[in-house]
Amino acid sequence: MMRLLRIAAREYGAYVRTVGFWLSMLMMPVVGALAFGAPAYLERTSPLPTVAILDQSAGNFREPVARALQRATEGKPTAVVVSAKPDPARPLEAQVKAWMTDGFPRPGDPVLGAVAIIRGAGDAVTIDVWSNNLADRSLERRVSGAVADEMQTRRLATLGVDQASLKAAQALEPKVASFSPKAGGGGKVALRDRLPGIVGFAAAMLLWSMIFTGAGILLNSVIEEKSNRVLEVLLASASVPEIMFGKILGVAGVTLTVLAVWAGVGGSLLVAAQPAVAADVASVLMGKGLIFYFLFYLVGGYLMYAAIFTAIGSFCETTREAQTLLGPVMALLTIPVIFLTQAIRRPDSPMLEALSWFPPFTPFLMTARAASEPPLWQVLGTGTLMALTVALVVWVAGRAFRAGALSTGKIDLKGLIMRVRGGE
Repeated sequence: MMRLLRIAAREYGAYVRTVGFWLSMLMMPVVGALAFGAPAYLERTSPLPTVAILDQSAGNFREPVARALQRATEGKPTAVVVSAKPDPARPLEAQVKAWMTDGFPRPGDPVLGAVAIIRGAGDAVTIDVWSNNLADRSLERRVSGAVADEMQTRRLATLGVDQASLKAAQALEPKVASFSPKAGGGGKVALRDRLPGIVGFAAAMLLWSMIFTGAGILLNSVIEEKSNRVLEVLLASASVPEIMFGKILGVAGVTLTVLAVWAGVGGSLLVAAQPAVAADVASVLMGKGLIFYFLFYLVGGYLMYAAIFTAIGSFCETTREAQTLLGPVMALLTIPVIFLTQAIRRPDSPMLEALSWFPPFTPFLMTARAASEPPLWQVLGTGTLMALTVALVVWVAGRAFRAGALSTGKIDLKGLIMRVRGGE
């Protein structure tokens, strides 16, 4: 036991005592904040395109389009609208191209970013949008939307319906209240009643992230120690279960350290911003015993996949060799993620119930379904099957780990099976 703990402490310290580990961990929330905030910031600070509207239609569409483009969104207008008077003696397309590359003929006039040409009459109105930005179609949608609104307003006016009456009719809608026999407070559904499903989904994704992150660390650690012949030295001084479980426990500690810091930061922000919601989340976790469900599936799922990745790493000299064996496992890991949202919305779906009995998917799907209180026989049955599978996987992985740690060179599938069966 002491040797196992020493190996785990060695594995844990190899990562935690480095400056790079803490820097990378602390940078993740910053990167996440940038990922959410950068698009809005860039939208607010990007220069406005200069747009000319050429109305060659039978109706006056220039004014409503100009109002739509100059209407403030996120604190500033969408575009700067300027006037353009084309020369009737020259082809219009040639003039537009010149405006968008060389600027207007008069000195000091800006180079246009876009030109909207409106043609037609009645219901047959066409719009040609010239733009220097091929990827951004927001300007095109705003122009077409403004013209469409104006066309609809005029049609309604001919039918005797004014725009104010139409908007008032469109604003009419019933007031809907959600009720459930599972909800508290007289049966009316509130955010607190929906929190178990949200928490279950978050816990399932937490487990998936822990496995995905920890597996990469564990795999690289085993491959590095095998290539340096460190594993052979460890096998001479400790048993296979001590080494394997020590490495798994150490990497689990590294991953939990990262998650604990992130959870602490996120929880502190939630308590500061929404203390009532934070209290409801804590009540959901502790009130129905969901925390114990989550811990059970977290330990079982992590142990199962960590043993698999440890065994794979013991047979590989480089990470390139590991990619071939990792392919099926990574594909297996992506399947439950596809069904996680459905596990919240339709936890009693026959397909989800069937997939929950497949041990590689059980930790994720049952974690998400636990909040909906599935039948006890399903919880006990899937949990027992997963526990037996974990025991089998750990036993096979232990034999594979010893065989792989002592192997040299490339091993084909037949040789791999023979070594695992022989345990040498």
